[in-house]
Amino acid sequence: MSTATASPRAAFDAALLERIIASSSLPSWASDVRRAAFDRFVSIGLPGRRDENWMRTDVRLFKPQAWGPSAAPTSATAPGGASAPEGLLAPAILSGDLAADAYADFDRAQAPFASQHASPGSVAAPDAGGKLAGRLASVDGHVVRHELDPALAAKGVVFGPADELLASHADALRPHWFRVIDTGCDWFAAAHAAFHAASTVLYVPPGVRIADPLHVIAGMSDGGVDTSHVLVVLGEGAEATVLTETAGGGAAGTAGGFHCGGTEIVVGKGAFLRMVNLQNWNTGVWHFARQKAVVHASGRLQWTLGALGSRLSQVAQDVALAGRNASAQVNGVMFTAGRQHLVYNTLQHHEAPSCTSDLLYKGALQGKSRLVWRGMIKVDKAAQKTDGYQRNDNLMLSTEARADSIPGLEIEADDVRCTHGATSGRVDAEQIFYARARGLSAEEAARLVVAGFFQQVFDRITIPQVREALAKAIGGRIHRIA
Repeated sequence: MSTATASPRAAFDAALLERIIASSSLPSWASDVRRAAFDRFVSIGLPGRRDENWMRTDVRLFKPQAWGPSAAPTSATAPGGASAPEGLLAPAILSGDLAADAYADFDRAQAPFASQHASPGSVAAPDAGGKLAGRLASVDGHVVRHELDPALAAKGVVFGPADELLASHADALRPHWFRVIDTGCDWFAAAHAAFHAASTVLYVPPGVRIADPLHVIAGMSDGGVDTSHVLVVLGEGAEATVLTETAGGGAAGTAGGFHCGGTEIVVGKGAFLRMVNLQNWNTGVWHFARQKAVVHASGRLQWTLGALGSRLSQVAQDVALAGRNASAQVNGVMFTAGRQHLVYNTLQHHEAPSCTSDLLYKGALQGKSRLVWRGMIKVDKAAQKTDGYQRNDNLMLSTEARADSIPGLEIEADDVRCTHGATSGRVDAEQIFYARARGLSAEEAARLVVAGFFQQVFDRITIPQVREALAKAIGGRIHRIA
C-alpha cells in the first residue's frame, strides 16, 4: 500500500481565522458569524458514540490536526496547476444527447409530485438544449471559475462566490446566511461555519424562472481540503434547477482528503426548486456535511442526493416544511464498495398544516462496505393534515456488506397520515441464474439486477440527464455478486 506525506499546512486555529477574515472581502456581519462559530468550535471536541446521530460512525481515525486549508492557486486554473474537474453532471447536461421532447414525455410519466399544488404549465423541466445558466468550480477551497448568463443577471439573479456577492446583496442573503443549518451542533458544523471557503450563493428574485440548470462543483487534490458552503434562496414564485457535486481527493491508501461542508436552501412561497447533490469523492476522503432546506407556503422542493464516494461520510439532510401546502420530495441513491462507510441522517420536519413530504432512499452495497440510514418524520402540534412518507431499501451484493435502516416517527398532531418502511436483503439467486441462462455474464447480470433495483428512485428524477449520469456511474462500479 502506498503512502503520501502531507506538506505542512496551517492549522484550524484562531490565527488562521483572523488571517482569513483579514484577507476576505466578506462584510463585517459575515465575519461575526465566523467568530461566533469559532467560539463554539474551540469549546467542543469531536462527536462521540453517545450522540445518537454518531453512534454508528467511528471517527477515532480522523485526526483534526492533520488538516488545514490549502495554499492559494499558483496558476489560473487550480492549486498545483491542476484544472478544475468537470464532474459527472455538467458533461451530461452539455452533451445534449437527449431530445427536447424527452423532458415532456418523462414529466407526463412522473408521480403526482410534478403537478402537485401547481397551476397548469407552471412546472417546466430544465431546457434540453445542452446549456447551463451558470457555473462555479473550486479546487481545494479556492474558486477557479465562475460565470452566469448575462440575461439572468439583468433580471436580478445573483450567482457566484460568496466573497464577492454577500456585501452587495446583503438584503437578500444576510437573513439566511448560516441561519438555516445549525452551526453549533457538533465540531464539524462549527468548523465549517468558522473556516468555510470557496462558498457559493444563488438568489432568484420573485417571479423569475430559470430554464437551464446552474452547476456547482467542488474539486479536491490528493490530500486536499474543501470547506465550501452553498446557499440557495428562491423568492416568491421563482423556479430554478441547481446541480452540485464533488470530485477528486485521494483514493484509499493515499493522503485522501477532508471535506467539511454545508448547504442551505430557502424555497419561497409558491417557488419550485430542483436540487441535486452528488457526493463523488475518491475513496480516501473524509466527508462531513450538514444540509437543510426550508420550504415556505405552497413551495415545492425536489431534492435528489447521490452518494457514491468517500472513505467515510456523515451527512445530515433536513427538510423543514414551514408554510401551509408546502411539499418536498427527497430521492436518495447510494452505492458503496470496498470498506466504505456512509451514514445519512434525514429529517422531514412538518411545522405547518397540510404539507406533504415523500422520501425514498435506495442503497446497494459491495465488498465489506456499510450503509446507515436513520430517518425521522417530525410533526409539530400545529401541523394538522400532514402527509409524510419515508422508505429505505438496501440491496446487499456481498455476504460481508452491512446495511442499517432506522426509520422513526415523532408526531404531536392528531390528524395526520405518516408511514415508513425499510427493507434489506440479498439478490435473488434465481434472477442471476435467469439472466445468465440468456447469455449474460456474471457482471452483466449484476448490473441488470441493480438497475432494476434503483429504477423506482430513478423514475422520480425529473432531470433525465441526471438520471442517466447516476445510472451510468453506478453501472461502472458493479462487479459480480459475491
